[in-house]
Amino acid sequence: MVEHHPVLLEEVITYLRCEDGKTYVDCTLGGGGHAAHILEKSSPTGRLLGIDWDPEAIRISRDRLKEYGGRVFLVRDNFSNLTRIVKDRGFQSVDGILLDLGVSSFQLEHGKRGFSFRGEAPLDMRMDPNRREMAADLINRLPVRELERLLKAYGETRWAKRVTRLIEGRRKKGFISTTTELRSIVHSAIPAPLHPRRIDPATKTFMALRIAVNEELDNLKTVLEEALSVLGRGGRICVISFHSLEDRLVKEFFRMAEKGCTCPPHLPQCVCHGEKTLKVVEPKPIRPSQKEIEENPRARSAKLRVAERI
Repeated sequence: MVEHHPVLLEEVITYLRCEDGKTYVDCTLGGGGHAAHILEKSSPTGRLLGIDWDPEAIRISRDRLKEYGGRVFLVRDNFSNLTRIVKDRGFQSVDGILLDLGVSSFQLEHGKRGFSFRGEAPLDMRMDPNRREMAADLINRLPVRELERLLKAYGETRWAKRVTRLIEGRRKKGFISTTTELRSIVHSAIPAPLHPRRIDPATKTFMALRIAVNEELDNLKTVLEEALSVLGRGGRICVISFHSLEDRLVKEFFRMAEKGCTCPPHLPQCVCHGEKTLKVVEPKPIRPSQKEIEENPRARSAKLRVAERI
């Protein structure tokens, strides 16, 4: 099994204020790294509800967390169903919620999942294997303009038009089905002298497809709203994001909840004067230390935002 390095671990434990007798929800269980430390810090009676829609994550975490016995409740589901999941387990409210967005180490390294472009694999990218549509379906089915819009919106890449034009030409010759095929197309679309130095040129294209396949931004919006209904007074929500779109969404949601605003985002100022529901704990995102980045390069783009229920 690939070793899992939980990002911003010490910071998450500190800001969640893990204590004995309290209940926490890890909405993105993954390899169970954060969950194990939350359970350790909330010993001997703290409880953890772990959620993931990837069956492999549930299997790995069940084995990793078995020593904590009845203090652990694992659920395979989409975290956008947070309120129902919490109520179904008999919890009236919880004391802390964690969201570690993006993909887990084992998902990136699993050869058949298609999340990574480092080896040949099917263009899948589904976090839930039961979902109908894969990345290959989007690449081969979407009209070129829609595919370009998707890459611009979710990948924030200025090469979206060139990439989609090459995809259009390539799919006339046959179905694009593997990660290596798509990576090769992206590399060809971006002039070699302009290839980024720190990341593979295909990174943003793969990320955009993954976000679209799993409806990640829509699910994030939903779970943030649901968190307000299950987080007890004084409880905290910690969100780790790796993408500017996710971070902006979390930042804006926290800001509006702190104002008590439910106005549509296009209004120039708040006119609703609703009830304030959150207090932002840190005005700026918490970033990993240089030491952590050196030990775990995946942490490089991580940003942690924290808010408290009031």
